[in-house]
Amino acid sequence: MNHRTEIAKVPRLPLAGVRVLVGRARHQASALSGELRKLGATVIEIPFIEIRTPRSFKPLDTALRDLDGYDWLILTSVNGVEAMWKRLTKLRLTKASLKHLHIAAIGPATKKAIEQRGGKVEVVPKEYVAESVVRSLRRRVRGKRVLLVRAKVARDVIPRELRKAGAHVDVVEAYETVVPQSSRTRLLGALANPQRSPHVVTFTSSSTVRNFVALLGSSKARVKGIRLASIGPVTSSTLRELGLPVDITAKEFTIPGLVEAIAAAMSSNRN
Repeated sequence: MNHRTEIAKVPRLPLAGVRVLVGRARHQASALSGELRKLGATVIEIPFIEIRTPRSFKPLDTALRDLDGYDWLILTSVNGVEAMWKRLTKLRLTKASLKHLHIAAIGPATKKAIEQRGGKVEVVPKEYVAESVVRSLRRRVRGKRVLLVRAKVARDVIPRELRKAGAHVDVVEAYETVVPQSSRTRLLGALANPQRSPHVVTFTSSSTVRNFVALLGSSKARVKGIRLASIGPVTSSTLRELGLPVDITAKEFTIPGLVEAIAAAMSSNRN
C-alpha cells in the first residue's frame, strides 16, 4: 500500500470546512465548541449571553436558610446550580441541608452539576423542557412546598402548572442573563465578511435567541443563507416567534444532541 492510498482511506470529518458560531456564555462555550472541533468544525465563539449575579441575593438566601421547610427543590440549569451552591457556601450551609429534599433537574448536565456537589437527583424528565418537568412532578407535589431556583427572566410554565396541581411554589432568582454589548461589533463583523461568516449559528436557549436578535439590531438580513441550529422545541419556538427560521433541530435536547444534528445536516448537504 502506498502513501497516497493510506491518505485516501482517512475518513473526512463530518464538519471539516464548516464554520460554526457558538453563542453560549463565555464560561460555558468550551463544551459545545470542543465537540464541534472534534468533528472538524472551525468554531467562532461570540457570546450572546452574559451571566450576572442578581441585584439582591436576599430572596435566595432567605429560601436557603429555610430549606427545612421545603419538600422539593427544582433546578433548571447548570448556572442555577452553580449560583445556588455559591450561596450555600457563603451562608455556611452544607450539602446535609439538602438531604431531606426531593431534587428535580432539567437535563443531564444539570443533574451532573448537582451530583458533582454531592446532591442526589430524584427526577430528570424524559424531555429537557419545562412541560416535561410538570408531567414528571404533577402527581407528586400536591400539598408540598416546592423551591424553584432559576434565572431572573424565565418561562412561568413550571410554577403555574405545579400550583394548579396543588403545590406551594416559591420562585427565587439565582442569576440573570444580559446582552453582552461588546459582542455586537464582533458579530456584525463576522457576518459581514464572507471569508469568516459562519455556515451555522447555534442556539442553546431562548435567551441566546433573544440576545442574538438584540445584537443584530436592524441587520437581521445578514443571517440569510446561514443555517440556524436549535437545541430543542422551546428555543425553536423563540426563533420562529422572532421571525427567524429553524434549519436544524436536535432530536435529544442536549449539547451532544445538537452537535449530532448539525453534523447530520451538514453531511447530508454534501451528499
